[in-house]
Amino acid sequence: MRPWLVRRLLLGAAQTVAVVLLVFALTEALPGDAAVVLAGDQPDPARIAAIRDTMELDRPAAVRLLDWAAGLAHGDLGTSLVSGRPVNSYVTDGFGPTLLLASLTVLFLVPAGVGLGVLAARHQGRLVDRAISTVTLGVYAVPEFALGVLLVTVFALRLGWLPPTAVGYGTDLLAHPAALVLPVLVLLSRPVCSLARMVRAGMIEALASPYVAQARRYGIHSARVRYAHALPNAMAPAAQHLARTVDWLLCGVIVVEALFVIPGLGTVLMNAVAERDVPVVQGLAVVFGVVTVVLNIGADLVTRRFAPRGEVTA
Repeated sequence: MRPWLVRRLLLGAAQTVAVVLLVFALTEALPGDAAVVLAGDQPDPARIAAIRDTMELDRPAAVRLLDWAAGLAHGDLGTSLVSGRPVNSYVTDGFGPTLLLASLTVLFLVPAGVGLGVLAARHQGRLVDRAISTVTLGVYAVPEFALGVLLVTVFALRLGWLPPTAVGYGTDLLAHPAALVLPVLVLLSRPVCSLARMVRAGMIEALASPYVAQARRYGIHSARVRYAHALPNAMAPAAQHLARTVDWLLCGVIVVEALFVIPGLGTVLMNAVAERDVPVVQGLAVVFGVVTVVLNIGADLVTRRFAPRGEVTA
């Protein structure tokens, strides 16, 4: 276990370095820069050149990469070109709403997805299984933005049960739980469907395995066979899928925050892209990338715990 963990951590470190290099290369390829935005609607080339000189945007890319990487090594994500604020403060301001949305989604996702998957597997081929499979497949096919617009139209505009956006609530969304219902439902829609189908397939395979048949011959109670023997083995691939789902949440949160006007990291990132505020874009992209690497390492550890004989290569 220990040699594998060391190798996995070294791979995670290499992936983090790759994320840093890729983020810098992609942001370098963005058209325009903050100097063009700050120069106004009718920019003067001389003014743009002066702004670039003030912001040190005219330095070679290799020099800027080394300075930025040195700052990252000390936990400094850089300074905004537009506002002059540290990028860390942007992360701190937007982290709360984004973490709240993601945490609530995962909190409901695991019991809902696992419960639906187990229920469908128990009734394999029957009406309950067909109904769950049909509904999950149909909901998964609906894009988040379209589903969000539909939910806002029905529950906010027509019925008036829930607020259509989080405007006016600030970052303290827990004090206004009604504003979280629609965003969390949109974020849950696709992941709960995919997780349920993954758990269903794993449970069907596990329940048909020889060790489950042997446990039943020993007279072990069916509930214990199902939840103590079959479910852990079915959850091994689902753990990896759950990690990928949380990765996807980072992208889904950007769409949902834009749709419901939630002041999280997704909104900060979109504003920074619009303003060509490259340090903020780079800092947030690195944060998202590092979170993805950490989540995948955690998923590999969970998979290793559920299936210790399997070799984790991802």
